[in-house]
Formats: sequence, structure tokens, C-alpha cells
Amino acid sequence: MLAGELRLGGARVVVVEKLAEPTGQSRGLGFTARAMEVFDQRGLLPRFGTLEKSPMGHFGGVQFDYTVLEDAHFGARGVPQSRTEAVLEEWAGELGADIRRGWELAKLADDGDGVEIVAATPEGEQRVRGAYLVGCDGGQSVVRRAAGVGFPGLPATRRMYLADVTGCDIRPRFLGERLENGMVMAAPLAPGVDRIIVCEDGTPAGDRPQAVEFDEVAAAWERITGESLAGGGADWVSSFTDATRQAVAYRRGRVLLAGDAAHVHLPAGGQGLSTGVQDAVNLGWKLAAVVRGDMPDALLETYHDERHPVGARLLMNTRAQGMIFLGGAEADPVRKVFGELMGLPEVRRRLAGVVSHLDITYDLGPGTHPLLGRRLPPRPLHQVDGTRTTTTDLLHPARGVLLDLADDPDLREAAAGWRDRVSVVTATPESPEAFFGATALLVRPDGHVAWATGRKDPHPMDDPSDAAPAPATTTPDAPQANEDEVAAGIDSLVTALHHWFGIPEVA
Repeated sequence: MLAGELRLGGARVVVVEKLAEPTGQSRGLGFTARAMEVFDQRGLLPRFGTLEKSPMGHFGGVQFDYTVLEDAHFGARGVPQSRTEAVLEEWAGELGADIRRGWELAKLADDGDGVEIVAATPEGEQRVRGAYLVGCDGGQSVVRRAAGVGFPGLPATRRMYLADVTGCDIRPRFLGERLENGMVMAAPLAPGVDRIIVCEDGTPAGDRPQAVEFDEVAAAWERITGESLAGGGADWVSSFTDATRQAVAYRRGRVLLAGDAAHVHLPAGGQGLSTGVQDAVNLGWKLAAVVRGDMPDALLETYHDERHPVGARLLMNTRAQGMIFLGGAEADPVRKVFGELMGLPEVRRRLAGVVSHLDITYDLGPGTHPLLGRRLPPRPLHQVDGTRTTTTDLLHPARGVLLDLADDPDLREAAAGWRDRVSVVTATPESPEAFFGATALLVRPDGHVAWATGRKDPHPMDDPSDAAPAPATTTPDAPQANEDEVAAGIDSLVTALHHWFGIPEVA
């Protein structure tokens, strides 16, 4: 994902990949609602084929309807991680990324002006130098260790198994089943093939994944469920833990970290892959702008500032789910109280936002509009030339977008100096409630709103009541901005354009 984002931003990129070929294995089987939106922002969804969105999901094993929150769902289900990887590799290659498989990082050196790596390759030792290096190399990241970035957190308390088993007649347990000696999940992948997850209480753990055989998985399954998998087999088996760790810094000099290299946690709801995708989309346009010379190196500090809190919240919610779902009898009172809280609509909305990642809000400076810092919701638009488009279509080129919803020539003129980096679009939404009263929005390439002006209708993530947001209106009684307010709005827009997109072109 990051390679594609960098290429869209005009940066040259080399991907050093240890594996000579994809493994074909798939730990993950889907991604969150926000990751689905991010793929749509780059026009990638059609490459996945037909996607099934699941309205029903869970938090800690407690099932509920995620559509209680607008745009939310439990994510795209049944998409093997191998398919996601293949789609992204093909896309990055088409954009011109130089992908070098069979190259294993051995050393790196950051001299302040650039980073040089030494890689072991089939042709022997090779050196590559670049302006920056981003470690996307997983929980056991060589890049993170070589850069000296701390990775504190909590060690694993349990070891769990994952396997794609064949020839076993297994009853589906899509959201998991808690039994006396542990928890199991099961879902059919194809005729005669089932994905199972086995979490047995009291299983010794270690921070590193360990090799495991099918017989070991089958024995644990039988101890928990009483069901035998004798006569079956497995396409592949693996183990994982609930270790929870986060890098103290997502940047150290010219070395940055993304994905599992920056955060590891108990898998829950496809959030790991999806968070890594969003790390990449947050970082990619910024790093490309710095490499192009449009922005100062200091812009990269906002990557840590914005994504580190998101990672910390990810660790918090997955730990909470582990305590509820995997805890023994001592967790029964917590499960009971939590079950009662889930009867409240505001609790369901809040948790739907947390797991779908639709609640992510960055601190992007002064302003009080409810969309500031949030993602631009996917909505249809009618442009002034009569054509129909969508907010996600506008983000396909990975450029900034100034969305003029009130046909304001002064705003368009103010943004003219950034036309090489920011697309100015005049359009009207199909619904007056689409953007919570905004009359103009400045959207970053990652889809987050960096500036907004207009009326401030309530946002559902901020509204603790069950009432729907008041509809936006264009009646004569609606408040009108005076000349001073208009001038202040334009000034703040120009400030935001400078901050996120650099110095304007001279006419």
C-alpha cells in the first residue's frame, strides 16, 4: 500500500521483500469498514471482485448490529489476506514501484542525509541508498531494531492456534464459542475447508510465533470442544499470541515504521491489517511531498502525532476484547456488566466506531466543525457541469481536494496557487445532511478533512442521545455569514493550504 501511495505522490520507491514468492497463506480474512473506504479512495475495490459486507459483528464476542452507526459495518468478510496482498502488489507494480523479492535486509545506516541498506540477495550482497526508509516488516521488525526504536508493552499470556483444516465436519462458529476450557472459532472457506482458531486456557506463551503441527491443533480442539478432527488434515497451521506492544516512536531520523512493525496486538475484527493500511495512507502522501521538495521534513512529525494515538487505542480495544472473550470464570462479572451496557444504543454506536475505525479523528488545528480531523464520508455529488461523481472518486489521484459546496468564487480563487497539488471541485451533495452543514471542505489525500467552514450540525459520534442529527436547511432563517466571517474563513483556508500543501505557485 505504501509503495503505491508514494508512486501516486511522484516519489521513486524500492520495495525490499524477503520472500522470493508469496506464501499463499492468509492469517486475515477481511478488513474493516474504514480500510474498505481507503481502498475505494484509490479505485481498488473492483480488483477484489464481489465483496460481502457484514452488518453483524461483535466486541469481545458480544454480537451486535454495526449499522447502528451510519456507514458502519463489521467489514469486508471472506477476503483472504493473500488476495489483498496480491491486489496491492499488482497495483504498486503498475504504478512503477521497484519490487525486489528475495532480498533480506541485513544492515542499515542513517547518516542524516539519507539511509543506506545492505541486503542479502540471490546475487550476493547488495546496497541501496534512499532519502528515507520505512520499516513495514512485521512484529519482529529488523528495521525497528536496527534503528534502536523501543517496543514496550505487555508480553504474551497465551498461545493460540490458527489452521485451515480439510476433511473435518465442523460446525460453524463465526463469532466464536466460549466453552469451559477455552474458546474456538470456525468458518467454512471452501467446500471441505474450514478456518479454525483455537484458544485453549492455560497454554504456555512466548512473544515469538512458534512452529506447530496439525496434531497439536487437533488435540487442543478436542480438549475444548470434545470433537475429534481425526481423519482430517490441514493446508497450513500457525500459532499466535496476545502480546501487546507499540513502538515508542514511529519515526527515528530518516527511518519510519508502519503496520505491525509499529504495533502488535491480539487479532480482533481484521483491525491489524486495516490499521497498517491506514498507516501507509497517512504517511505516503506526506513522505512523497517531502521527497518532491514541496514540504519540509517537519511534516513527517505529523505521522507519529496522528497515528501513534490510533495505535494506542487499537491496543486498548483489542486487549479489552481479549479480557472479555478469552478470560476464564474470573471474567464472568465483567462479561455480565458489559452485556448490560451493550443494551444502550450509544454504547453500540461507540464500539461500532472503534472497531470499524470510522471514529478516527486527528487533531488538525483550530476549528469546531464536526468533520474537522475526521474522514470525509463517502457521498454522491453533482458537479456544476451536470456530471455525477462521489467523494471517493475525487480522491483516486491521491491529491488534496477543496470541495466547494456553495459555488464560492472567492474560495476557488484563494486556492488557485495550489492547483498543482489540490483539485478544486464545485459540487452539491444529493442530501443536504451529507456534510453536517459544511459549505466548503479541504480534504487531504488520505481522505481526512483539514479545514471546514459552514454551519456545524451534530455528528453522530459526538451526539450521546438517540436523536438523529438535525437536517441541514437552506431556508431564509438559516444563519448567514457576514463579510468579516467570510474573510476569516478564507484566511483560515489559506493557512491550512500552506500548512498541508506548502508554498503556492506564483502566478
